Amino acid sequence: MEALQDPTEAFGRYSALLERRKQALTEVSKQQTLLAELDEFLGLEPKVLQALDQLDSQLFKEITTLLEDKLSIALQEVLEQSIRLKVKSVMHHKSVGFEFSIERDGHEEHILKGCGGSVANILSVGLRLFALTCLSEEKHRRFLVLDEQDCWIQPELIPRFMKIIKEAAKALNFQILMISHHDPSLFFDQADRVFQLDPHPDGVKVRILGSEASVQDHNII
Repeated sequence: MEALQDPTEAFGRYSALLERRKQALTEVSKQQTLLAELDEFLGLEPKVLQALDQLDSQLFKEITTLLEDKLSIALQEVLEQSIRLKVKSVMHHKSVGFEFSIERDGHEEHILKGCGGSVANILSVGLRLFALTCLSEEKHRRFLVLDEQDCWIQPELIPRFMKIIKEAAKALNFQILMISHHDPSLFFDQADRVFQLDPHPDGVKVRILGSEASVQDHNII
């Protein structure tokens, strides 16, 4: 009859297997806890998306209201007409954008087809100022060049137009360079400085004009 083997070695292996089983069960429990937490987190997705949609809608509503109110005031003060800007958000190629129209006596008018160019001039300036205020001041200097943005505005309306621009520039801390073909005297009351550029045989002559009729000449070759 064979002698029984010493159980010490087998018991050692058994103990090691028990320890490995214990570690495996601990890891399984940990992973189950993580899965439960992930399921709970993923369950929040619909609520998060709904909240983001609400924030987007609220933000666009605030922007459209701001644009409608401020630019309607500008249109009314410059043109002295009972008109309002209407702004609505639209989707284009999975991106949100804005569409603009004019409301006159309860009727909608297309800005480019149904309104005079002066309306487009005023709105163009206002939208440029608004767009620049949305940019980082650290990367973008608050300086705006308006090249003939008064081309469709009647001369008698230029002082009122410039008053609106000056007030906006002051409120937003902007420096604005306005290029125009209108009579320079129309800008004396609102512009900080008026320059007139004249052709010259040696290049361009720059005249610094002022309401007190003081004129300085500079040649640019």
